[in-house]
Amino acid sequence: MARLLCSREFRKVYDEGTKYSGPLFAAFCRKTGGRDMARVGFTVPRAVGKAVVRNRIKRRMREVFRRRLRHVGSGWEIVVNPRRKVATAAAAEIEREVDRLLQRCES
Repeated sequence: MARLLCSREFRKVYDEGTKYSGPLFAAFCRKTGGRDMARVGFTVPRAVGKAVVRNRIKRRMREVFRRRLRHVGSGWEIVVNPRRKVATAAAAEIEREVDRLLQRCES
């Protein structure tokens, strides 16, 4: 899975992407038109919890997206902003929400 890493890449997705909201997270999707593999970045605000909680959320989200991104077309950049509910959500619930997000991005 390719990741968005620098703030300039995140800013570009925020500015040019389309926002999708759900109960577990908000996401911004931007079509780049390139042939590159889809790239994902995560921003977990401090309001969600302490560093241990935020890092656990990022690990869970990375794993869910890692399994799903091969089904996504190339040329997408996605920034995911998890909400507090993700910390206590079941894995199946997160997977359903990610599937819903990816369908909305591609349509």
